[in-house]
Amino acid sequence: MTATLTRVDVAPVASPKRRRHAPGWLAVVPLLAFVALAFGIPALAMLNGAFTVKDPATGATSYTTANLTASLKGAYLTALLGSVKLSAVSAVISTVFGLLVAQAVVTSRFRALREAVLTASGVLANFGGVPLAFAFVATLGNSGVLTRHLGLADKGWSLYSFSGLVIVYLYFLIPLMVLTITPALDGLRVQWREAARNNGATAVQYWRHIALPVLAPSLLGGFVLLFGSAFAAYATAAAMVGSSVPLVTLQIADAISGNVLVGQENVALALSLDMVLVAGLVMAVYLPLQRRSARWLDN
Repeated sequence: MTATLTRVDVAPVASPKRRRHAPGWLAVVPLLAFVALAFGIPALAMLNGAFTVKDPATGATSYTTANLTASLKGAYLTALLGSVKLSAVSAVISTVFGLLVAQAVVTSRFRALREAVLTASGVLANFGGVPLAFAFVATLGNSGVLTRHLGLADKGWSLYSFSGLVIVYLYFLIPLMVLTITPALDGLRVQWREAARNNGATAVQYWRHIALPVLAPSLLGGFVLLFGSAFAAYATAAAMVGSSVPLVTLQIADAISGNVLVGQENVALALSLDMVLVAGLVMAVYLPLQRRSARWLDN
């Protein structure tokens, strides 16, 4: 018997080294294109307008710093400082109370309570604008329900003031802080607390020397987020206080619409640039501390 061998041609398998993979940066191209369209073009337009002055007689345009100079004088400077003050006060109060609420939720033994608080925080953190203003007007306004029943008007209470606006801002800033700081509190290891307790440290000493130093960058990051949210808020303040409380966002709207002076659109762009610079200064402080916190929580 003779065996017959049949030759089968097998296609050569490509070596893994010969395979060509698409560069990883190609996956980022859609994101970069979106950022360039949604943020880059408006940013360039803002920069161009902030340094451009148009001659009303001839219509000729020229580049100058007159708009920036005007944005740092008089009512514009007062509004900018008012926004910084309002944002800082609201952010500090929200950071403290948000940390307390988040710590109570993290240490709670009831999982349902944690889920309920976090879910409610997610809803309340996004509840702002005109509906929030109307809700507080109906509750704590001059003819609000609580104002009448508690006699707050006779005690000098006014919702349409700086302190009233702070209270309104706390309504959505505290839930936002709870959502922000909860992951950082989860990152605190139980071994650190046990080690401190075994060495005779009290709860106050543990928080002062261990927990707060580790959480400080995260707390500052939450403060920056809250500061930015309050600093950029417009609809709530516009619907509730109008021009009674000077804020930079309201001044920008007035300059664009020409409610006070006509032809101040580029000054509004200069005010927007001032807001970007303030936010940039705050972020410059936050980023180095955030890297330090990441090293602590990752180790």
